[in-house]
Amino acid sequence: MSVFVIILMVIALLLVLGSLFGGLLSMARGGPGAPERSNRFMRYRVLFQFLAVALFMIALALSR
Repeated sequence: MSVFVIILMVIALLLVLGSLFGGLLSMARGGPGAPERSNRFMRYRVLFQFLAVALFMIALALSR
């Protein structure tokens, strides 16, 4: 069970990284609709960070 949670945590961290770079690239490119698109990426980043922290807490609880 603990290995499954760790794999999910790694996936969540990769999603955080992907959404961070997506938001940064969207801001850098600019253009029409860029602020909304960048804001959407950053909202996803916050969601994925919450998921990663929650999975970390679960993995920590399972390791005891």
